[in-house]
Amino acid sequence: MKNPDEVLSVFVTGLKNAHAMEKQALSILKPLASRIENYPDLKNRIERHITETEGQISRLETILDEVDEKHSGFKDAVLSMGGSMAALSHAAASDEILKDTFANYAFEHYEIAAYKSLIDLSRQLDGNTIWPLLEQNLQEEEEMANWIGDHIGAVTERYTELRSMDAQAKR
Repeated sequence: MKNPDEVLSVFVTGLKNAHAMEKQALSILKPLASRIENYPDLKNRIERHITETEGQISRLETILDEVDEKHSGFKDAVLSMGGSMAALSHAAASDEILKDTFANYAFEHYEIAAYKSLIDLSRQLDGNTIWPLLEQNLQEEEEMANWIGDHIGAVTERYTELRSMDAQAKR
């Protein structure tokens, strides 16, 4: 039999981790969006996802308040710094846009897995008011992952087209 206190403890840790994960996402997406020059569809979708991510953070803070917890400033700071470093590491690459697209696709799937786990935990806790908020975050992450997956080919084609014209292809 599951110990409800343990389930709650795992849930709260997961919420704090998800909050930090979304802060990390912003630290990756905002600089990326500001650098994109030749991929307008990608830039627009990333800018839309930045707004979605800010909403996801707000929903996570609402849930943390409901369980009488606060996000971890330390985790937020560490993961945001890590996200900034990851974004910088790709900026120097001649194929920056491809590396960023692949990394974002993988990161979206990481977020999807995290939300699926949190939804399961919230249902174990009978968090009837909580799991719909998590479902909304999950849906937005799935939509973003699907969008990226559907557009990897187009980004790759645009990249090779720009390179063949000796144009700025990396971003």
